[in-house]
Amino acid sequence: MDRIEHLKDFQVVELRRYTIKKEEREKFARYFESYFPEAFQQMGSIIFGHFLERGNPALFTWIRGFHDMEERAAVNQAFYGGPLWKEHRPTMNERMTDYSNVLLLQPLSPERGITILPVVDPVDEAEGARGIVIAQIFAIQAGGVDAFAQKAEEAFAAYRAAGVREAGVLVTLDVPNNFPALPVRTDGPHLVWLGIVSDDQVLEERFNPLAEGSSQALAATGLLRGAPELVVLDPARRSRLRWLSG
Repeated sequence: MDRIEHLKDFQVVELRRYTIKKEEREKFARYFESYFPEAFQQMGSIIFGHFLERGNPALFTWIRGFHDMEERAAVNQAFYGGPLWKEHRPTMNERMTDYSNVLLLQPLSPERGITILPVVDPVDEAEGARGIVIAQIFAIQAGGVDAFAQKAEEAFAAYRAAGVREAGVLVTLDVPNNFPALPVRTDGPHLVWLGIVSDDQVLEERFNPLAEGSSQALAATGLLRGAPELVVLDPARRSRLRWLSG
C-alpha cells in the first residue's frame, strides 16, 4: 500500500448514480475508465470506484472524493472546462439521460472514510476487478444522524463479523453546492454504509439475511424517513474499490 499512502484525507465524497440509455452502459463504463480516473487524480481528486448496478441495467454508479469543498470547485472547473472533457463530452453525454442522482457526503468520522485501494494492475489483474460492493443507504429524520449512527453500529459490526469488509460510513454534507453545473440532491440527511464481499455466496448467504434483519430493526427506531435502500454494485473492470485477496 506504500504507493498510495499519499492518497488520503478525502473529506468530501460524491456518490453519483447516472442513468444510461438502454444497452449503452457497458460502452459508457469502458469510455469512463479509459479516460477519467487518472485525469481526476492528476488534479488532486480521486475516483474511489465505479460500478454497474445490479437489478437496474440503466444505472452506472461512481464515487468521487475531494479533500475539501474548495478543491471540489477548483477540480471540477478545471476538468469540465478542460480539453479532455471537451473532446469526450459528446460521446459521454449522448449516452446519459440523467446525472442528478448525487449524494454529497462526508465520512462519519475520520477513521470511517472510504477505503482507497491500489489501481487495477493491467498485467496481473488482466481479467479486471473482482468481488461485489454493497451500499446501504438510509434516509434519516432531520437531526437524527448521530442517534441513528449509534443505533446502526451493532448492525455494521455484524456485517464485519460475517466476512464483509467495511469500506466506509458516510453522512450528508449539508453545505451549498459550489459547482452548480453538477446538481446534488437536497433531500437529506442520509447515512451511507459501504462494504465489499468476495462473491455471490457470501452476499446471499451471509450478508443479505443480516441486512434484511437490520433494516427492519433500524426502521423500528423511528429515526428513518423510509425503508433503507440496498444497492448491489459489480465493479467495472478498472474499479479501485473491489475485493482484494489477503
